[in-house]
Amino acid sequence: MRVIDEERALELRKDFPLIDGSKGIYIDNAATTQKASCVLDAVRDYYLNANANPYRGVYDLSVRATEAHESARRAAAEFIHAGRPEEIIFTRNATESLNLVAFSLSELLLEPGDEILITVFEHHSNMLPWQQAAKRRGAVLRYIECEQDGTITEENFRSMLTPKTKIVSMAQVSNVLGRQYDIKIFAQIAHENGSVFVADGAQSVPHIPVDVQDLDVDFLAFSGHKMYGPMGIGVLYGKMEYLEKMPPFLTGGEMIEYVRRDGATFAEVPHKFEAGTVNVGGAVGLEAAIRYIQSIGLDAISQREEMLASYAMEKMTQIEGVHILGSADPKEHTGILTFTLDDVHPHDVATILDADGIAVRAGHHCAQPLMAFIKKADGRPVMATTRASFSFYNTKEEIDRFAASLAQIRRKMGYGI
Repeated sequence: MRVIDEERALELRKDFPLIDGSKGIYIDNAATTQKASCVLDAVRDYYLNANANPYRGVYDLSVRATEAHESARRAAAEFIHAGRPEEIIFTRNATESLNLVAFSLSELLLEPGDEILITVFEHHSNMLPWQQAAKRRGAVLRYIECEQDGTITEENFRSMLTPKTKIVSMAQVSNVLGRQYDIKIFAQIAHENGSVFVADGAQSVPHIPVDVQDLDVDFLAFSGHKMYGPMGIGVLYGKMEYLEKMPPFLTGGEMIEYVRRDGATFAEVPHKFEAGTVNVGGAVGLEAAIRYIQSIGLDAISQREEMLASYAMEKMTQIEGVHILGSADPKEHTGILTFTLDDVHPHDVATILDADGIAVRAGHHCAQPLMAFIKKADGRPVMATTRASFSFYNTKEEIDRFAASLAQIRRKMGYGI
């Protein structure tokens, strides 16, 4: 297996113009990653040499735009091991992908009194769409609670399923705790119950190998901007047996076969779910990002980020007042370390770190129910935290600077003097 050591990481940083040679430290990669030159070049090249509306013209530029879009679809299918390219639907981001499946799948499956099952640690993008689906269809939304370290056991999962559970949805990796969940087992249990399984892969697909056929999930969503690709491009994978039956999420141009005054015949999958002019430039950038990740190797990326998290956790746990959420095992964090600092609000932590040129995330991380669920040592809910999230292009030297800055915050705020 290829290995990313410190020397290799410094070489790879040269592929990212915004951080190459920068004195700033960017460790907010769970929110969005930096963009490689090859991605920027691919998007620019498309708009310079192949810009046209795809699928709608027989002239050369339109044909080239169509092929560019379909090439990206094939790349995405290959990347997550979909059975066929048509099972890949392009959206704006994972949020839109989850809204699409929540709307269309609920229209297909849910009757009043049916149940949707999600976890308490879901990102709002995998919570609000199901809340709305339940209200719209008269269904019941139920939550699986985890242990304080984020653990969910098979027994707990099974105990929440009922004959009325039609849909189960959960993240493969928590954007707060960083914990990776064995969704292969959970999907199997859900299927045994006759339930459809939807996976949020926003925090997993960029960091670990994902094979949707091996996992046997029915749907999986992810975003380009979290995997070194452009903003504004996302993916929904879905099994064809459901996609063909589901009604469209958006309607209008391109997603139709024929329109009459009294109705319409919709286009075949995937075009049925891609209304309007599609984001070819974003798709081209996503393909470039996929090829870039493949050139480095997901196993090497995963190993590097695990090492960085382990190194950072060792440094952080030596700092008075720092409390890291989730498991005490750095291998359970997928490069994400979310923490509190005694007596100091996370926004103040982030602001002081920013003054030292260090970019982190602070707040509830679009996971307010999880924040309310997790308890401090005194029993109070956490409510807000600071999050440092690492990519393979981060270095030990950056973590040393981050830890040194973090260690001074309580003193700067007047504590421990």
